[in-house]
Amino acid sequence: MNHQLTIEVCVDSLESAIAAERGGAQRVELCSGLPLGGVTPSAGLLATARKKISVGLHVMIRPREGDFYYTADEFSVMQRDVLMAKQLGADGVVLGLLDENGNVDVPRARQLIDLARPLKTTFHRAFDMSANLQNSLEQVLETGADMILTSGGAPTALVGAAVLKNLMDAAGGRINIMACGGINAQNVRAVIEKTGANEIHVGLRTSVVSQMSYKNENISLGTLKSSDYQRFVVLKENVQQLVEACKTYSANH
Repeated sequence: MNHQLTIEVCVDSLESAIAAERGGAQRVELCSGLPLGGVTPSAGLLATARKKISVGLHVMIRPREGDFYYTADEFSVMQRDVLMAKQLGADGVVLGLLDENGNVDVPRARQLIDLARPLKTTFHRAFDMSANLQNSLEQVLETGADMILTSGGAPTALVGAAVLKNLMDAAGGRINIMACGGINAQNVRAVIEKTGANEIHVGLRTSVVSQMSYKNENISLGTLKSSDYQRFVVLKENVQQLVEACKTYSANH
């Protein structure tokens, strides 16, 4: 594979983190609650994942689901979670803050990024929810972040490919742009070709049914009834297929 191409897999379980590494990913983004868009994982999950995998481990810093306009108390939680990530051996943190008008909250984002140093920092898809992507690019640069995770403001990286390419051109090497959004083994080559991305972020989640023989179908503890006996994991073979597709692309270019 082209040595410049980095594959990051988003995971919310130890099982998925191990599978991502075994499948050939260079990095994982560790979260909890991926159906909510991802929130900060527990200290226990982070510490155990750090012991079990040796690839890059970046941790989501997001205190709740919903928007990215945070109260002072929520910001305090984020500060403590950044320190937790540092103490437990993370290689990077993933965060994003906006103001009420949809602009990047530069001062507070910079505070968290400074607190995280020397860890790497990614400004996540709060960027895609901002009012103006080109303006937000310059604002994220002011925060000192190392990378932006984005689909170009579109549902998928392929749909947002032209915007992604424009953002990379506008960045001019001042910050890494990591493409995301519906990327898989079938379309990764098209995404790379259309955007020029050298970092991609994937989910690759597969539904698995509970192995419990007894199931209480009378109540549901989650808002989605199916969630009590069904979950989503990353499978090693799906990561391997993506890696192979990238190798094939690199070999032909």
